[in-house]
Amino acid sequence: MRETSERIRSLTSGWSPQQFERTYAPGKWTARQILTHLAETDVALGYRVRMALSNPGYVAQPFDQDVWIAKETQTSGAEAVAAYFSLRQMNLSLFASLSAADRHTPFMHPEYGAISVDWVIHQMAGHDRNHLAQLEIIAQV
Repeated sequence: MRETSERIRSLTSGWSPQQFERTYAPGKWTARQILTHLAETDVALGYRVRMALSNPGYVAQPFDQDVWIAKETQTSGAEAVAAYFSLRQMNLSLFASLSAADRHTPFMHPEYGAISVDWVIHQMAGHDRNHLAQLEIIAQV
């Protein structure tokens, strides 16, 4: 996760506002929207992990990523990268401090059923790789 966030930051470093508005395919999110989504995801999933660790019986609240991204029209691409990278560093510090028992802390999700902190961490890692591939396509446009 650390390497992927570093790659995303490095890849987008120095991009112009116009580059952040490019997309990897017609009808898909722009780079700015992808980066905003990554920051939003780190907010939401980092919150879920913290809530699960501190509230036995925690039930996660689902969110609609398309509704969220539609509300984030004023965040620039550079701001989104900075927010994502900062949030990711904070989450990585927490994740590194967790014991095996902490990582196995269970909680419920209305759509996925019983999941654990470790499951969330692994989902975040795969999620980043998916969006990194999209950003790499945009970088070549």
